[in-house]
Amino acid sequence: MPTFKTITLGCKVNQYETQYVREGLESIGYRHVDEVAAADVCLVNTCTVTNTGDQKSRQIVRRLHRENPRAQIMVMGCYATRAPHEIRELPGVTEVLTDKRELPDLLQRWGVREPADGVSRAFGGRHRAYLKVQDGCLLRCSFCIIPQVRPPLSSRPLPAIVREAKRLIANGYRELVLTGIHLGHYGVDFNKGRPKRQWVRLATLVDCLAELDGDFRIRLSSIEATEAAKELLAAMGRHPRKVAPHLHISMQSGSDSVLARMRRRWGARRLLDRCRLFRDSFDDPAITTDVIVGFPGETETEFEETLSACRAAGFSKIHIFPFSARRGTPAATMPDQIPGDVKAARAQRLAELEAELRETYFRRLIGKRLTWLIEGPAEKPCDETGQPLWMGSTCRYAPLVAVEAGGWGLGAAGPGVVGKLVDITPTRMIDGRLIAYR
Repeated sequence: MPTFKTITLGCKVNQYETQYVREGLESIGYRHVDEVAAADVCLVNTCTVTNTGDQKSRQIVRRLHRENPRAQIMVMGCYATRAPHEIRELPGVTEVLTDKRELPDLLQRWGVREPADGVSRAFGGRHRAYLKVQDGCLLRCSFCIIPQVRPPLSSRPLPAIVREAKRLIANGYRELVLTGIHLGHYGVDFNKGRPKRQWVRLATLVDCLAELDGDFRIRLSSIEATEAAKELLAAMGRHPRKVAPHLHISMQSGSDSVLARMRRRWGARRLLDRCRLFRDSFDDPAITTDVIVGFPGETETEFEETLSACRAAGFSKIHIFPFSARRGTPAATMPDQIPGDVKAARAQRLAELEAELRETYFRRLIGKRLTWLIEGPAEKPCDETGQPLWMGSTCRYAPLVAVEAGGWGLGAAGPGVVGKLVDITPTRMIDGRLIAYR
């Protein structure tokens, strides 16, 4: 039986697309092996958001060739699209896929007669599944290379997404994460020329999926501040059991002058207004974000404005990215590039604020009834009395560890509890995680 292995860098969309290829190869008899085993075929799905992503991609390809000198190495992803000539020069590379729209054609070349219209399982054995609903981005932020290396904006038809969601739910996945390159633009391409009453939007998709049968929840991945609108919040509120009260609202900077240089569509006040609207609509929801530090020309005053905006928004998690110049973007040639040591220092200060905000938010969740997805045994498998400890994530995107003492309504403790959704009340917080002891 031929074997293959996969390595994925980057976003949830990349992970979804790797799983799509994986299921296609398995359907024709290939066996997936772990990273340390030898393989006949190696698939690398690359990322080019930062220079580090490019470097890691090259290092992985070289290592795979050293460890699997006879393997065919196929490389795809955003770095492969941006610089295919660099990929082809690496040892062992036999194929470079530069357009993700050609994935079904790729599988057919490998012998898959009828590639599926989606996936049936989660990537990497996770208990949550990513559900790709659209591709492409219409925006042209000055720092971002992604619109240049992804396909044009396109939304998947609702029936195809619903069929895929049903498969994933039937296969036991209890969290579906809706993802795309620009999730908030779902349906934009469908709506051209249609009367407004017939428009399909992200809120439409949320309603359709939340009405499916089964015990599962939906989580939205990243959206823009302008897209956290009343229509979407209303759809989320109609299904409190099915839609997680959590939004990842991409901020990038809290300074209006930096946002203008980034070519973002809104200022800090708009983001804070949408955060307040979300909080007013739900019971202490979670709000997470992305922030770039050290954007060209960022002054100390502008960075302080970002810190102030983060405090005002009350984010529970901040993904922090020191600015990385991407060749081909306007920001790469802007004057006043920030030195690396300054970017590192600002990233550290923001990380310290993030830890403070996270603790403040998590402490507010103590005593609240939360829905918890059990993902596996905790790092410390038992408490001081010998009872097993389990870990997982709550509906509000907070990690939680609990002891199973027969009170979950799931029967006896054991591996069978993994992948279940449980209502639980945290009683304290230790080391940045909520704790629930029954």
